Amino acid sequence: MTSARTPGDNCLQGKTCVVLGGGSSAPGWSIGKAICMAYARAGAKVAVIDIAADAATATVELIRAEGGTAIALSGDVTSMTEMQAMLDSAVAAFGSLDVLHNNIGIGKSGASALTSSDDWRRIVDANLLSLHVATQCALPAMQAAHGGVILSTSSVASQRYVGVPHLAYAASKAAGNHFCRMAAVEYARFNIRFNAIVVGLMDTPRIRHTMRHAYGSDETQMIAQRNAQVPLGFMGDAWDVANAAVFLASDRARYITGIELPVDGGFCATSSAYLAADTHPG
Repeated sequence: MTSARTPGDNCLQGKTCVVLGGGSSAPGWSIGKAICMAYARAGAKVAVIDIAADAATATVELIRAEGGTAIALSGDVTSMTEMQAMLDSAVAAFGSLDVLHNNIGIGKSGASALTSSDDWRRIVDANLLSLHVATQCALPAMQAAHGGVILSTSSVASQRYVGVPHLAYAASKAAGNHFCRMAAVEYARFNIRFNAIVVGLMDTPRIRHTMRHAYGSDETQMIAQRNAQVPLGFMGDAWDVANAAVFLASDRARYITGIELPVDGGFCATSSAYLAADTHPG
């Protein structure tokens, strides 16, 4: 179940990385699980946070099986009290807080008119409020340490229409991008870097298990259709995102802050006409 497609050069040796959404909702390599594993393979100690305790534990077991160091934590990432307690537990276990990675992302695909106010609040709280809460809790430790890295997993949906309606998700991820830009400038004087990873069309367990209905097709047709939307001709996977995360979390990216890094096979470089030509579902 492991993958060799992650760096093993210890560029995060001695660092503590806390990953929100580090579990997987279905069997296979989710983005969160791969990010946690990639950080561990780069030498970091990893605190895996997930609303599902068993999902966090499963990721930790994979890390420990390779000789890595990790702990599992579970709680409400939109609660200041619970988030602070989880970060305190990570610092108590590992002695520092160097990297905070918000990998939370939920949505509701389908006609925007069918997105209720309750849907909107649930999605925006999970995707955006969690970023604010986790950042606010992490900043004192990072300021005291004279530096840190805060990353957010974003989406190409934050920048353009991706072929299916996904309004609340897209809007909340766009706001998260701007959050990182503004915070990057505000906290640059403390040597705290903020960046967003703009994830393209990916082949992940969640996509295969939850997105088929949005395309109105079976799994094989959905995969072919999504591959066709990408200039490189294929979807990426969780490791493509994880490798980008390791780079941005490391000192190799010490002069990079306030950006949205596309990991998308060229998707965001295409025109809307290209996207609409032969790929619109239904």
